[in-house]
Amino acid sequence: MTLAMLGELVGREVAVTEWFAIKQERIDKFADATEDWQWIHLDRPRARRESPYGATVAHGFLTLSMLSYLSRNILPVEGIRLRVNYGLNRVRFPAPVREGWRIRGRFTLLSVKEFAEGVDVTLDVTVEIEGGEKPCCVAEWIVRYYAS
Repeated sequence: MTLAMLGELVGREVAVTEWFAIKQERIDKFADATEDWQWIHLDRPRARRESPYGATVAHGFLTLSMLSYLSRNILPVEGIRLRVNYGLNRVRFPAPVREGWRIRGRFTLLSVKEFAEGVDVTLDVTVEIEGGEKPCCVAEWIVRYYAS
């Protein structure tokens, strides 16, 4: 697919990813990287006793940060030299991701907007929890593609 062909996909779901497990080790590393050591993410015994979720849960921003990984193969575009996160218009975390649960992404292409060096692609993203009633993250994500 080329940058010029992206416009043909506007309004369509472009990918549903494979399931990916969010393990406690990843949650711990994210806590260290962000210095967000709230007990609900790290203290398993306390989370079982005191948390409304009955277990440790991933940081919402950890779930959000997984968009780059989940989207790595969703729009293989030829003729680009660089793909970067450009921003987010909206983000919500409707449900927690308990340690060990699996997530996947659903991506719908909302718009393609040209700029001097390439295009900005806006995606509607829903991150689902396997077996969950609600998604764990919904976002409108802008990815910038720079042409070769």
